[in-house]
Amino acid sequence: MRQLNEFERFVIEQKGTERPFSGEYYQHSAKGVYCCRKCDAPLYLSEHKFKAHCGWPAFDDEIPGAVTRHPDADGRRVEIVCSHCGGHLGHVFEGELLTPKNVRHCVNSVSLHFKPLEEEPAGQPMAKATLGGGCFWCLEAVFKELKGVHSVVSGYAGGTEADADYKRVCSGHTGHAEVVQLSFNPDEISFETLLEVFFQIHDPTSLNRQGNDVGPQYRSVIFIHDEQQAQSANAMITRLNEARLWDRPIVTQVSAFDGFYPAEDYHRDYFAHHGEQPYCAIVVRPKVDKFRAQFAALRRR
Repeated sequence: MRQLNEFERFVIEQKGTERPFSGEYYQHSAKGVYCCRKCDAPLYLSEHKFKAHCGWPAFDDEIPGAVTRHPDADGRRVEIVCSHCGGHLGHVFEGELLTPKNVRHCVNSVSLHFKPLEEEPAGQPMAKATLGGGCFWCLEAVFKELKGVHSVVSGYAGGTEADADYKRVCSGHTGHAEVVQLSFNPDEISFETLLEVFFQIHDPTSLNRQGNDVGPQYRSVIFIHDEQQAQSANAMITRLNEARLWDRPIVTQVSAFDGFYPAEDYHRDYFAHHGEQPYCAIVVRPKVDKFRAQFAALRRR
């Protein structure tokens, strides 16, 4: 179960309500899945969402079995809760004729957690790569500029716990690393080229840290998706160690991929939206500038 802050507990566990028009997902329109904030169970698909102009996210359907209805004690409304953990979502209304399904799930944004769906172009074979090398804001900013990389999603991987979020991962106790997961076209860019960029934009000889970011969540790690990736990663580490490009040996882990948790929405395109923020200006921008200078031929035009 996800650890809730005070306001989340008020809404989800004490059946409170957030202010209308204030929620994160009220006007949200990305494609993906809306999950329970408390237990991460999938509740609604993005195609269920519609504009009801009511002040809260509205859905005219749910994932089968995901939502349970309970009449309020006064008999005037019907409460909806997560079928998995019982967390309060909001209320459901029928007969308003707002959509052909004639149903409106009125849900508190704070009861939800959104997981984006990264669409892949039809007819193009896509592969996955999952890489960790310090703060994922840095890696996302670089890999988004590469030709052949279709999508870059920041998130968490490699932990032993059944869930991950930014606060818990930053504690260093969950075992997860901050990573980016790439969807790329191997006909346009190879996994080996991605690794070449990866090893140039972070320090692979620094154990469990990158600069002032310290902890196992900032470790250098390659989560391999198949045997070919494992062979490529291990071979490149051997070559780089033999070339003695650094004064110390590479400590990058090569681990089997065992799951990925997308990071919270506010991490998406963080450098693009907050480039003047001190951390971005001091830490992220120099890495992006270094990449642009060294790999100009690989960048999107």
